Amino acid sequence: MTLDGRPFTVRVSAQRRRLGLTVERDGSLTLRVPEGCELHRAEDFVRASHRWIEDKLRLRQRHLPLNPARGLTHGEVFRYLGRDYRLALVDTEGAPVRLRHGELLLDRGLASSRRSAVRALTDWYSRTGLRWAQGHTQPWAGRMEVPEPTLEVRDLGRRWGTYRSGDGEGTGAGRVSLHWAVFQLPGALVDYVIAHELAHTRIAGHGPDYWRLLGRAIPECRSRKAELDEMGRRVWLGDVSR
Repeated sequence: MTLDGRPFTVRVSAQRRRLGLTVERDGSLTLRVPEGCELHRAEDFVRASHRWIEDKLRLRQRHLPLNPARGLTHGEVFRYLGRDYRLALVDTEGAPVRLRHGELLLDRGLASSRRSAVRALTDWYSRTGLRWAQGHTQPWAGRMEVPEPTLEVRDLGRRWGTYRSGDGEGTGAGRVSLHWAVFQLPGALVDYVIAHELAHTRIAGHGPDYWRLLGRAIPECRSRKAELDEMGRRVWLGDVSR
């Protein structure tokens, strides 16, 4: 939908009762509406939210991402669960990427191709991150008394996590996707992202009921969100310096 020259992605949910707006990490706008919502009601809501939208966009402009590029040279720093690891280019046999004694080992042959090296590193974050997250999902689901969804790790662009309902997919509680890059952050912030998406298995938007549910699991969820917004600006998203 385009209103007053501004585009919105509209998401309809049978679980919603009220309209909601979200400014996504890439600056796009998402309008969430309940099923059967009439167009004039949605337009009136958006126009009434004009000042809120402008304030959020100005705030985002002040907090633009600073995601740095990484070199693929010996000694470059990569992070995993909040800890720094120096990159070591090795010729020894084994997995293309692995941790050992405080170093992140990368096969030297891969380092000569930026595309292959980035794919190997992001695949490593995805695999190791998924194993870590699988051990952390059930406890958070239990605290909020929500069903445990299927979990996956992949590139989500500018989003740390997403939740997709299981309706029509045969997946029961649905699917939570996590960005591979989130596993560079401290474990407490990864836990926040997991819990944040789990809360959507019950509540679609980010209204007061949503934050109350998330607060049952993480009472300090508001401060965790602020910390994620700040630290997330600085994680590596796969860009490589020359």
